[in-house]
Amino acid sequence: MGDPRGPGGTVPPLLVACALGIEQAALRSARGAPGPLRVLRTGMGPRAAEAAVARALGPGGAPEAAVVASGFCAGLAPGMHPGDLVVAEETRDADGTTPCTGTGVLVAALSRAFPGRTVHTGPLTGSDHVVRGPERAALRAGGAVAVDMESAATLRTALCHGPRPVAAVRVVVDAPEHELVRIGTVRGGISAFLVLRAVLPAFHEWHRSSTLPRR
Repeated sequence: MGDPRGPGGTVPPLLVACALGIEQAALRSARGAPGPLRVLRTGMGPRAAEAAVARALGPGGAPEAAVVASGFCAGLAPGMHPGDLVVAEETRDADGTTPCTGTGVLVAALSRAFPGRTVHTGPLTGSDHVVRGPERAALRAGGAVAVDMESAATLRTALCHGPRPVAAVRVVVDAPEHELVRIGTVRGGISAFLVLRAVLPAFHEWHRSSTLPRR
């Protein structure tokens, strides 16, 4: 593996941003982080994500951090199931498109970590509200594989604060054939939670990979 140290000889932290308390609890449950790590709860929606990430990367924060947007998402493609993983090749929203770094590294690491799970790749689109029914079909027709409310805003804001590796990894909590009423109250939500609590080792592998360019 490569050396992820920055210009000052220190290891840039890894910032994992999520929206919900249940997502933060899952991500924090991993033990033995090999490097500096912060799991940031941003709150729901793109504006909350922008504000929280800007504070985290600003003065007094961790300006050199690599950033991963994570948590749950809604799958858009037929045949997706709760607990499937989504690794974004890019994030999209009304403000533009953000290419992700090291997608192949993440896909390989997650495939090893979850041999019984499907790892989907493709565009991850953003929304400022919960998307259901026909609106999901329209987003799928545009090429997106999944939708969430914070990833696009998180990565765009991260790059506005300087060059760094950025990625988005989400766990499908519902899909066209498996829509949930409330996260955590049915089997699909529990399945997604159990997957999310085990993803951090793959994020650390991504973080320390020698193939990651600094944008």
